[in-house]
Amino acid sequence: MVSEYDFWLLDLDGTLVDVQPDYVSGVFDEVGDRLGRGFTDREAEIIWHGLGGSRNEQLAEWGIDVERFWETFHDVEDAQARAEHTYLYDDADFVADLDGPVGLVTHCQQYLTDPVLDRLDIRDWFDTVVCCTEEIGWKPDPEPVEMAMRDLGVGYNGHQGVLAGDGPHDIGAAWNAGLDGIHVERHGPHRRGQCVLGDHRIESFSELGSD
Repeated sequence: MVSEYDFWLLDLDGTLVDVQPDYVSGVFDEVGDRLGRGFTDREAEIIWHGLGGSRNEQLAEWGIDVERFWETFHDVEDAQARAEHTYLYDDADFVADLDGPVGLVTHCQQYLTDPVLDRLDIRDWFDTVVCCTEEIGWKPDPEPVEMAMRDLGVGYNGHQGVLAGDGPHDIGAAWNAGLDGIHVERHGPHRRGQCVLGDHRIESFSELGSD
């Protein structure tokens, strides 16, 4: 399957790396204290991993002011602490062996992404890194994907590309940009609360093989 594609784009959090649960619970405890509304471990997991779909829709369903939540969340988060609690999935090192252009397209902000790439020593895996913003757009918007493609110098004529990620927004972004989408299911549909479609559905990159 790997050799089917001329270039690869990948999501970061939940796809190649993840964060230790104690860090997540600590962040949500502090956010909850500031908002005056506590979060259970399950609620923190749902928002952190985007289980069940849109984080903003879920927050609104719980009666939480979305803008205030994210302002508080980003104020609480410490980039270095997050990097120190971030680990690489065992199967993620397949990226280092990919031939052809490889890019990262992540919702994780630049100030959080950079320390993770540096601490885990994986920056050289990627030929471009695109961190989504309000200006660039958020997956499933195709613009961040198309920006990465421009950076890589690949287009639609004669190039077959793929985007791999752990969430439905990753597959949506791939399809909206005209690419194949690989869904990497790190949680299972029962824990996620839904089944995510994709051109390929895997639980580990080791399932891809080398052909």
